[in-house]
Amino acid sequence: MGDIVQNKINFNNFLLFDGAMGTMLQKYGMQRGELPESYNILHPEIIEKIHSEYLGVGCDVITTNTFGANRYKLKNTQYAVEQIVGNAVKIARKVAGDKFVALDIGPIGQLMQPLGTLSFNDAYETFAEQIKIGANCGADIILIETMSDIYEAKAAILAAKENSSLPVICTMSYQDDERTLTGTDPLTMVNVLQGLGVDALGVNCSLGPNEMLPIIGEILKYSSIPVIVQPNAGLPKLINGEAVYDVHAHEFAQYAKIMAELGVTILGGCCGTTCEHIKAIKDEIIKLTPVKRDVKRITAVSSPSLTVALGEEIRVIGERINPTGKKKLKEALKSNNMDYLLIEAINQRDAGADILDVNVGLPEIDELEVMVRAIKEIQSVVNLPLQIDSVRCDVIEAAVRIYNGKPLINSVNGKDDTMDSIFPIVKKYGACVIGLTIDEDGIPKTAEGRLKVAEKIVRRAQEYGIDKSDIIIDCLVLTASAQQSEVKETIRAVGLVKSTLGVKTTLGVSNVSFGLPQRELLNKTFLAAALTAGLDAPILNPMSEAMMATIHAFNVLWNKDIASKKYISVYSSFAGKQVTGVTSNDRDLSRIIIDGMKEEAAALTKELLKTMSEMEVVNKYLIPSLDIVGKKYEIGEIFLPQLLQSAETVKKSFEIIKERMMASKDKKLSKGTIVLATVKGDIHDIGKNIVKILLENYGFDVIDLGKDVHEDVVVNAVKSGNIKLVGLSALMTTTVRSMGETIKALHDNNLDCTVLVGGAVLNEEYAKMIGADYYAKDATQTVAFARKFFKCE
Repeated sequence: MGDIVQNKINFNNFLLFDGAMGTMLQKYGMQRGELPESYNILHPEIIEKIHSEYLGVGCDVITTNTFGANRYKLKNTQYAVEQIVGNAVKIARKVAGDKFVALDIGPIGQLMQPLGTLSFNDAYETFAEQIKIGANCGADIILIETMSDIYEAKAAILAAKENSSLPVICTMSYQDDERTLTGTDPLTMVNVLQGLGVDALGVNCSLGPNEMLPIIGEILKYSSIPVIVQPNAGLPKLINGEAVYDVHAHEFAQYAKIMAELGVTILGGCCGTTCEHIKAIKDEIIKLTPVKRDVKRITAVSSPSLTVALGEEIRVIGERINPTGKKKLKEALKSNNMDYLLIEAINQRDAGADILDVNVGLPEIDELEVMVRAIKEIQSVVNLPLQIDSVRCDVIEAAVRIYNGKPLINSVNGKDDTMDSIFPIVKKYGACVIGLTIDEDGIPKTAEGRLKVAEKIVRRAQEYGIDKSDIIIDCLVLTASAQQSEVKETIRAVGLVKSTLGVKTTLGVSNVSFGLPQRELLNKTFLAAALTAGLDAPILNPMSEAMMATIHAFNVLWNKDIASKKYISVYSSFAGKQVTGVTSNDRDLSRIIIDGMKEEAAALTKELLKTMSEMEVVNKYLIPSLDIVGKKYEIGEIFLPQLLQSAETVKKSFEIIKERMMASKDKKLSKGTIVLATVKGDIHDIGKNIVKILLENYGFDVIDLGKDVHEDVVVNAVKSGNIKLVGLSALMTTTVRSMGETIKALHDNNLDCTVLVGGAVLNEEYAKMIGADYYAKDATQTVAFARKFFKCE
């Protein structure tokens, strides 16, 4: 059925998915701690009955019981991936009839690099294993759901598209700040996932339907493909020790109706939803007609947490990570000095760049290997989107594959062989691409000639299925010293391309002044002329005050900087000094920690310890820096990747400090000891691991008992270590009761300890009901409480 399913499913019509599998399994007797996917082997009749019940109330798609059926989650069980996934699909296929079977692919349950240890390739292989089995056994759709990391979602999507011909749907889960755990906003999700070619995208889990409405509104603004929504049945409440969802079927369906009227075409339910919820949705949408949405395509590139759209204001592409004419950068690349690249990236970001060009093309190095490493390293410290710049197709593909987000490729041109090499990469990975107005005959001398090449590039891109919104045309800047009469043709060409093709434009501005004195004067004058002609994204040195000042002024004069807000913020206290950013010579340890420069932190810590004591370094630099990072995280200025990168940077400093202290007589560094555990029946420990990293970097000793921890193990650890503070984590509603039992066991044993709880399903009310002393919504709040508890303030 999978081979023909794409011709049978119309995602633009209403499509009704089923509700929660876990909720239904509990109804049929599944106990806490049982592996839901084991029911595919032990109780196939129950899984079959659940599918049949959902089909009986009118759903079009049933979802296999395979959410956690990956090699990592099944590692310490008696079950194999092939056994679990194969049985699940066969059970669903048996009862589906002419309805559709979606292979359910959930997150792996580990943090991906650089946040954790799971590599992109390992994630890809894990998903590919599940997908091959599911597709071979008769699944009709690949449903990738509940993703909190867009990098993991990308790995899953590529695995689905490269190992099956089935349509792919991907949903992500959002927090109440309208971002995923790793900081992805709705626009970024749409920009990245839509580019990767999924058939539908949307949001599921973690929130109730009311809380999802603002997120859905943002998704519908930008998604030109069908949107799927599967909310939880509200927010859970603890009643008689059990988690109960508070949005009943009728109310749930009313929200579904609102969503459908906004333009959502694929609906279903997540945690807490049952057949009653699905039937109620069916009764509502049967009366409705799908809304035809008019979505305007935007030209935009993305990092995991930031999307930069071209057109509304001038966007600067920083040019400094390119070895052409840069002796120090060449030496850094030859000596594998990645810190030099990171400093350049940070300085350009701080100077106002919106996108960073990355070119490492030197004949003396392995360009592919260095490019892949540079992309990973730069993305770990800077959240700006990147421009992948190389003349080699293999380097471009390797870089965009490992890139986290939607990149800009530099470049393609009007030569047939180049377009045939680059456009398949652009299409497959959903990138934007710069098109240079040069072909087999060279660079046309006139603006009309360059327009003709641009038209050819756009036309050929569309033949490859690439929308013109993903094409940015570079009309090519020639040097005034050698081709003076053609400089103005570049300006004219920008205007012609904008007015005729309606695409965005870029130029490498500084080429115009090559070989002449007072280059910056020529550069800024040419830039101003190009901006008035319609230039959207100049490639330039953002460290140049004159160039950036020209852009700030233009944005005001052309009504792009509304109410002159950015201009005022830049120049209200401007003292006339050149904006040069922070160089490697004036970066103190605090700034290095905030920027996440791990290797620099270790080297500078060694230097500081020559004149300062260990605790002076800790108290003057490490703790205050982490406080700043924590505050930035709390207010949404940075997100989890940057928070953890700074924590890892502090870890490098701590390693040096601990080594020094162990060699001396003063070995006291710990500020207190804390026991951490994910409670019995819960196999998720991402949140706990994040808490552990931060606590250790604030100087606390952490006894990590792991996941699925029985209450007796926690009791024994507290007894044997005379522990005063215990942190318990639970991600699943079914295991909140285990958390309560663990707290009760601690009290029953008369242990003098304070219990702090956290997890996605918890809140203040839950914490009180299960007897916890305190509740922390995230890792930074946990650290704040620990510091107060152990009187570290």
